[in-house]
Order: sequence, then structure tokens, then C-alpha cells
Amino acid sequence: MKQSVNILLSFIAILAIALAAAAAGRADAPGWFRILPYAAFGLFLAGFVYRVIRWAKAPVPFRIPATCGQGKSLPWIKSNPLDNPAGPLGAIGRMAAEIFLFRSLFRNSQTEIVDGRPVYGSAKWLWFFGLMFHGSLLVVVLRHLRFFTEPVLPAVTGLSALDGFLEIGVPALYLSDATLLAGLAFLFLRRAVLPQVRYISLFADYFALLLIAAVAATGLLMRHFFPVDLNAVKTMAMGWATFAPVAPKDGSVILYMHLCFVFILIAWLPFSKLMHLGGIFMSPTRNMINNNRSLRHINPWNTPVKVHTYKEYEDEFRDKMKAAGLPVEKE
Repeated sequence: MKQSVNILLSFIAILAIALAAAAAGRADAPGWFRILPYAAFGLFLAGFVYRVIRWAKAPVPFRIPATCGQGKSLPWIKSNPLDNPAGPLGAIGRMAAEIFLFRSLFRNSQTEIVDGRPVYGSAKWLWFFGLMFHGSLLVVVLRHLRFFTEPVLPAVTGLSALDGFLEIGVPALYLSDATLLAGLAFLFLRRAVLPQVRYISLFADYFALLLIAAVAATGLLMRHFFPVDLNAVKTMAMGWATFAPVAPKDGSVILYMHLCFVFILIAWLPFSKLMHLGGIFMSPTRNMINNNRSLRHINPWNTPVKVHTYKEYEDEFRDKMKAAGLPVEKE
């Protein structure tokens, strides 16, 4: 029941944002669109820097990497330099595989209780749709750089041509748009349907997925069903980039909704779970090397304590040890 309420509240929040955006656009579009972009980007930068600094200041006195393979030890024992890196190159490779290929998610497994015992199975669908979603989102963001540069970067033009090579419809349907929606649908249904994931899901989890879906949906509506003046949109974007903000004179309600969803997503990202965008680089279980066998690590915050040595222990209990028949070093 609680999870159903979280899903319903997420839908209500998205609807409220859409209605507020439509009302704001009709009331005073130029005023709103001179303030919102800079406010959202300012919150994003401040929140991002704050979270990174806070993570960086967290004490990590010991080497605590996740060791999923054989560590480096004796020469005749084969080690796994990627899963259990003993040097910086291995750690860099491990981080690269994690960031670009979601390697740990690929190795993830699902657990079920069958006849009273745990049975482990593959969960590659989560890795596939997760990678597809993040890759598509990156491509969509890069494609939008054409609105902020003049002339348009050749790499962005080539990416757009490659993304729309299927040439389905007019204007052409981008492959990244379809895969982005497919990835969002899978991730949302996984949270809403699977009991194990549904139990641990919060309002923020559903809201994040629905907010990104709202950004994608309004963008697709503008491209395929309610076209807008792209020259006016680019003029507006270039105005933001050059600190001379302007708003389109005849902007549609869908455009206002799309932009407000984008601004809220940008401002909210550092304060949500979406901050794993930067947090992955700060994870000590991933970015540390495992050299515990070759180098002794001492906690620098250890409080000095008086050590009771064995010699002192024997001096204190020598008579009792002799009476009990225990060997002593000094008679």
C-alpha cells in the first residue's frame, strides 16, 4: 500500500510541475526564462561541489576495496589484476570498466529460495537495459549541444546523423529516443512490479524515473507532433550561454513544460540518488588498490593506548602460573 502511494505521489508531482510550467509560460515567459536556467545551474554546481567535497572529507583510513578475485601474492599464484588490483593501472581499468560497461552490474545475480535453499541465477536484463538507458541519455545530451554552439560542432552533426540513420518518419526518429524510453520503461516496471525491489523503493526513486520520462516525452512531442521554431529555440539557448537570455516570443506550452522539467532535473540531481553520476568516482571500494599484503596500513586516527606486554603479564601472574603448571620464561 505504501509503495502504491509513492507511485501515485510521483505522478501527482510530475503533473503539478507540468501545470505550473504551463501557467508560468502563459503568465510571464520572458521573466521566468531569464531566471530559471541560471538558478538551476547554480544549484547544480553548488550541490555537486558540496557533495563531492563532503565525500572527499570522509575518513577512509584503511584499504577497503571490494576484492572479487585473487589478490597478488606469491609469483606462482595467478592473480586477477582487474577484480583485485594491486597497482594504479588495475584500479584505473576497473573504474573504466565500471563507468563505461557497468561491469559489476553485469556480474550481478538474482537470488531465489527454491525448496528451502538459495538458488542463484543471472540478472543480465538489468545490466542490458541499464546500460542502454544511460548510453541513450548520454547521446541525447550530446545531441542537444547543437543548440549551444555556433557553428554546430562536426562531432555533434555526425552523432545526430548516426543516431537517425534508420530514417524512420519525417523528421527522422532517433534511435537513442526509442532506446531511452525502453530503458525507462524497464527500470520503472522493475521497481513497480518486482516485490523485492518494490519493497525498498522510495518516492524519490519513482520521481527520478518519471521526471526523466517527462523530459523525454515532451521532447518527442515537440519533435514529432507539436513542432516548435528551432531557430528561436537555438537563439534562446545561445542567449543563456552568452549571458544575454531571451525567450521565444511564441513558445508553446509543451516547450515550457519541457524546459521546466529539464531545469528541475538539473537542480535536483545533486541532492538525489542521481548523484551517482559523480559518486562513482569517489567510491573507495572501487577506486582503491588492494596492497594490504605488501604494505602495512595503520589507522592514523588510532588513539594511543598503554600496551600490557607479555613480560608485564608474566611478572604479575608468575606465581599463579607456576602453581597451575604453566611454563614461564623467567623463573
